[in-house]
Amino acid sequence: MLKRRIIPCLDIKDGRTVKGINFLNLKDAGDPVELAKIYVAQGADELVFLDITATIENRRAFAGLVERIAAEINIPFTVGGGINTVEDVSILIKAGADKVTINSSAVRRPELISEIAGQFGSQCVVVAIDTKLVDDEWIVFVNGGRTSTDFHAINWAGKAEELGAGEILLTSMNNDGTKSGFSMEITGEVSSLVNIPVIASGGAGTMEHFRDVFFNTACSAALAASIFHYGEMDIRDLKKYLTREGISVRL
Repeated sequence: MLKRRIIPCLDIKDGRTVKGINFLNLKDAGDPVELAKIYVAQGADELVFLDITATIENRRAFAGLVERIAAEINIPFTVGGGINTVEDVSILIKAGADKVTINSSAVRRPELISEIAGQFGSQCVVVAIDTKLVDDEWIVFVNGGRTSTDFHAINWAGKAEELGAGEILLTSMNNDGTKSGFSMEITGEVSSLVNIPVIASGGAGTMEHFRDVFFNTACSAALAASIFHYGEMDIRDLKKYLTREGISVRL
């Protein structure tokens, strides 16, 4: 089996890293470039940077910050927020991003997935799915988790793969920021359905949570934010723990 990946996620607002609970009550968590450098030193496999208000404010993601990040780190990183066209992607790739993640724009216009994959390759396209359990159905939400859709997460993940997505970033909004563990239910269903990597997101609070999601689902990576941002967990220690538990990671 391929080695499982550990991915810190940095939500960016006004040039600063922020973190909330269930997508609300955002608090400052530090300078994104400085945090990125710390995570590289600790052995993060990749990083994700999300401009969380770009879609709401109807603007492009932060190419200037991407250039700063690319100049300081040497591991792959993904950028998302406010990406609506192939031109938007081109700007970010030229600035140094390895991949882009799209969410609201893909739901509004699914062919955008195919357009980006056609221009830059499927490996460049990460489709982010923010989903919440509503009346026993995992519903897709857009606009930073503010707006529900008629899309069901499992069906949408399969469609995204068909359209050319190279990876799925799957966030359980019910678990986000709660530190109560990843959602085994939706992560297991999506990662079993698709043949592309799935990144589990939402709810990491302990090393056991990472172990459990890797043992119990077919996800390829696990993403977390606040436990890394506030120094509650060192990626080096997490990877040593996972290795002891029999999970293959890159040390």
